[in-house]
Amino acid sequence: MADTPTVPYTGTTPGQRRVVAIGEILLCSSVPTQIALSVLLGLIGLMPEGDDGRLSLPFVLILSLGDTFILVALMVALTRAHGDSLRALWLGDRPVARETLVGAMLIPLVFFAVVVLLNLLQLLAPWLHNVPTNPFEQLAATPAEAMVLAVVAIVAGGVREELQRAFLLQRFVRHLGGPAVGVAVLSIAFGAGHYMQGWDAVVTTGLLGAFWAVLYLRRGSSVAPIVSHAGFNGLEVLRVAIFGA
Repeated sequence: MADTPTVPYTGTTPGQRRVVAIGEILLCSSVPTQIALSVLLGLIGLMPEGDDGRLSLPFVLILSLGDTFILVALMVALTRAHGDSLRALWLGDRPVARETLVGAMLIPLVFFAVVVLLNLLQLLAPWLHNVPTNPFEQLAATPAEAMVLAVVAIVAGGVREELQRAFLLQRFVRHLGGPAVGVAVLSIAFGAGHYMQGWDAVVTTGLLGAFWAVLYLRRGSSVAPIVSHAGFNGLEVLRVAIFGA
């Protein structure tokens, strides 16, 4: 990724640029937007959990898709404010069709690698499996619920998270220590964001985040990571729908 100057940063010091980058990372981290959306949903009577104590699928759906819409809008606005190209950020200069094919070819490899990793963790570190049943997998109790969960997993997971990862990585590459620091910090944060699913999920998703981050940096395009991530998430929902949580 080219380290090009940006309009609002012209004439500012490196320290000021770092502060701006940190602020943008925090703003687009999903934390403030999801907190705000959760409060808003609570005010209209939509709670995170249903009467049975399980996660509420309507809450997850609205929160996830709402957060996706807000974050994409924020990233578009900030990217344009810096005079940067959205195409360069998310599509790069590689043919989209070829990148789509690369991402599709990676889906079974990623799925197989996760299966192997989870089994190794179960064998070598069984204490990491501290959540017997993934709360999100319980949302796919019926075919209709599985379809809704698949939409959330593909749009808010595969698409939004990879657009977000590219945007955040760009800040690290330009102002906060470079790509290696970005991959490490964002992958740890990505894994930690799945703590509700258990520590084995934290480890697995953290490594997945690192893989997709490196894939983006190597190819300069979000297309292959989006297709790979979305396809993996879709297969996971299908697995749960067929075989259960």
